[in-house]
Amino acid sequence: MRTLGPGSVSSLLKIGLDVAYVLLWVILVILLLAFVAAIFVPLTDLSVTLDNPAGGREIPLERPLLLFAVGSFCAYFGAFALIVGRLRAIFRTLTEGDPFHPENTSRLRQIGLILAVVTGGVWLWQTWAARLSAGAMEPQGLGELLTPVFSVLVVFVLAEVFREGARLRREAELTI
Repeated sequence: MRTLGPGSVSSLLKIGLDVAYVLLWVILVILLLAFVAAIFVPLTDLSVTLDNPAGGREIPLERPLLLFAVGSFCAYFGAFALIVGRLRAIFRTLTEGDPFHPENTSRLRQIGLILAVVTGGVWLWQTWAARLSAGAMEPQGLGELLTPVFSVLVVFVLAEVFREGARLRREAELTI
């Protein structure tokens, strides 16, 4: 089976990305509705229990905490909807048989930037949640950032590979 062009593996992956994109937007709309509802829903006598092997801790569920949590999920799913949107555009060029389209470089850079922001945001959020729980959750270490940071760097390197491919293609088109 071919990897580029119509009827190829890239076109099948594009269909999968299209489905994922729609699902992410559905989830994001539901989360945004939950965020709006959290503004108005009364929160009397509600609490959150944080468990770990050493025991647990009960924290009262206050409106700012709920809004922050739901807002964080909105940002997380929104970021991944943006990433999948950029991937769809890249795979559209792959399906057309044009992998070194000049726009793919900027799309990959945008994906890398969004991944970097999400990685940093998740790490900060988990560190904050661990401090809030006062021992009920383990704080995040820097070692847990190795894989996400490596992934971000790989995306930026791929962006440069695509930039170089686009440059070489332009040079080849000018050669008679």
